[in-house]
Amino acid sequence: MSDTSSQTSQRSMIAAVLAGIGASLCCVGPLVLLTLGIGGSWISTLTALEPIRPIFIVITMVFIFLAFRKLYLLPVSCDIDKPCARPETRRNQRIIFWIVSTLIIALLAFPYYAEYLID
Repeated sequence: MSDTSSQTSQRSMIAAVLAGIGASLCCVGPLVLLTLGIGGSWISTLTALEPIRPIFIVITMVFIFLAFRKLYLLPVSCDIDKPCARPETRRNQRIIFWIVSTLIIALLAFPYYAEYLID
């Protein structure tokens, strides 16, 4: 039971990261490519993803909420001899959750603070 609980939480975080990357692809993608020295007129076509950005943002927030719910709101049910029974494991999962969530939110907010960085 605990292995599926841990896997579900891990899958939620991975899905949130992928959705966050998808949501910021139209804005962060061209900047990253230009930073790497890759240029060309085709980079402007990456902004074609802008209309579906809100969908990715909603998906990202749903997966972040599911991971939060799994880590904080649902009771932990696992056997004593399993790694999930140790408090260090839960603490590490929560630390990773907050680091990844902060990075995802920074990516999602990039269009709003990009003008100050690129100026």
